[in-house]
Amino acid sequence: MSSPLYSVSGVKIGGIAAAVPAESVPLTAFDETFGREHVAKFSAATGIKALRRAAENQTASDLSLAAAERLLSERNIPRRDIGLLIFASLSPDYRRPATACILQNRLRLSAGCGAFDLGLGCSAYPYALIAAASLLASSDARCALVLAGETMTKNTDPRDSSTAMLFGDAGSCTLLEKEEDAVIQGILKTDGEGYRDIIVPAGGFRNPLPAAARETRPLDRLFMNGMNVFSFSISGVPKAVREFYALTGTTADDFGLFALHQSNRQILDQIAEKIGAPAEKIPLCLADYANTSAASIPLALCAALGGNDSADPIRTFFCGFGVGLSCAVAAADLVPEGILPPVETDAAFEEGEIRAPADLEE
Repeated sequence: MSSPLYSVSGVKIGGIAAAVPAESVPLTAFDETFGREHVAKFSAATGIKALRRAAENQTASDLSLAAAERLLSERNIPRRDIGLLIFASLSPDYRRPATACILQNRLRLSAGCGAFDLGLGCSAYPYALIAAASLLASSDARCALVLAGETMTKNTDPRDSSTAMLFGDAGSCTLLEKEEDAVIQGILKTDGEGYRDIIVPAGGFRNPLPAAARETRPLDRLFMNGMNVFSFSISGVPKAVREFYALTGTTADDFGLFALHQSNRQILDQIAEKIGAPAEKIPLCLADYANTSAASIPLALCAALGGNDSADPIRTFFCGFGVGLSCAVAAADLVPEGILPPVETDAAFEEGEIRAPADLEE
């Protein structure tokens, strides 16, 4: 069965900002743990030379908040105009409440602003774009925010070379605005049969943290079946892209940029070849930031285009894929002058530190 095509008229991407932690960890820091030769081979295969690691009490919402504050300030957007906020992440502040509610308060947005979390990882950004654009188009609100971020380093096992060196931390904010002639299109795909291929087994309600898990490899850390994920990425993703081309009557030649999830260089090279995307049209940020999951697409755009003052729109192809397993494709115009360079921050939400019941007492 083919996917439905989502086509949202009257909404544009008005700007993108990204924030990363101040600490940059070179992959050579893992030489002692995994061996210099293994680290060198891993770096050559993935294209990763360093990753960003969040401070101890810093979360994905802190990073995304920093990006949002900067974007709203730079674009001079009145906070009363924000009618919707979506936090796209698998790194929430708490199991409940939704982190989006906390961000609505921290950003001093109106109580009339809708806010919810979208619980996806590597495919979250295009999913959230389509969801936010659809809701904005059907409302009388002027603007919406998509905050996409992850702190993956807090969920990886430092003894697992396949994940400890692969993932980094980042946050982002994308502004959506009403514009009569704009259009955002996309398709969403899911292969839930692969739910175990990228998974943190414990810590939810299916499997609360068992004491036995601490005896060997903790079940509250990320497990990844690399071969299955690789297979899904180089076969399922190009298939979804070709489906989008067919549904929209487009080809690779119709796009000036291909903003792809920054999974690893081997996967990106194979996907690019299969979908006809030239290397010069694919922004990359793997070398400096590693795989930042939900934040990787906006971060790559900010790293590549931030500081560019061109007002000429670029038809941009977005594609996110991974945990779920899931995949999403979207297309929209980007104006480079609305994209800001990444900023560094170690800021954390001190009020959010709740270590004992007494901390909840006023």
